[in-house]
Amino acid sequence: MKLLIIIPAYNEAESIERVIDNLIKNYSWYDYVVINDGSTDDTRKICSRRGFNFMDLPVNTGLSGAIKSGMRYANYYGYDYVLQLDGDGQHDPGYIESMIKKMEETDCDIVIGSRFKTERKPLTSRMIGSQILTAAIWMTTGGKYIGDVTSGMRLFNKKMIKRFGYDIHYSPEPDTLAYLLNRGIKIQEVQVQMRERTAGVSYLDFKNSIWYMIKMLFSILLFQWFRR
Repeated sequence: MKLLIIIPAYNEAESIERVIDNLIKNYSWYDYVVINDGSTDDTRKICSRRGFNFMDLPVNTGLSGAIKSGMRYANYYGYDYVLQLDGDGQHDPGYIESMIKKMEETDCDIVIGSRFKTERKPLTSRMIGSQILTAAIWMTTGGKYIGDVTSGMRLFNKKMIKRFGYDIHYSPEPDTLAYLLNRGIKIQEVQVQMRERTAGVSYLDFKNSIWYMIKMLFSILLFQWFRR
């Protein structure tokens, strides 16, 4: 089975070398591609100078656009699996094997690298928001549970590669997980440990986090019923 690791990267100049060097040194049997999503820092220059395999998007398209580009790349080159990995170094590729095993054992379509499969969520404002989204998905899917709805470490099978690559309604967000569960897509979770971000700044500051929660709740509770 051919697996491609796609790494969306927006202004990850401080961490992208560490992420890719780790893949090359310790996980060289997996292919990878960096999706430089219109970065305004030196992300592109670093990828070019180091000879990394990367796609260069001319403008910032957001996470959905970057993932869509990576999925189309994977579909074009005939990959069977895609593993989404963040460019900030928080995700450990050492869990890929267990995620593949889970997908093969359960015949599911998506495996999420979850921080909370067997561990409780810490009581922080961000985790409370995550619990609210988990509860909203549970209520709207007939009791189907996803513990870590905001995890960016996900494994997709070939069917999902095509859907996320070419269907405009698919995005790597919690509302899409609810939408997929209601349409019979099988989603599993595997317990993982994630590192703390050591460089760069997350775009989800307090203001953006509030707006993100409002959008996700609206989409999960209402809009998903009108999606095709």
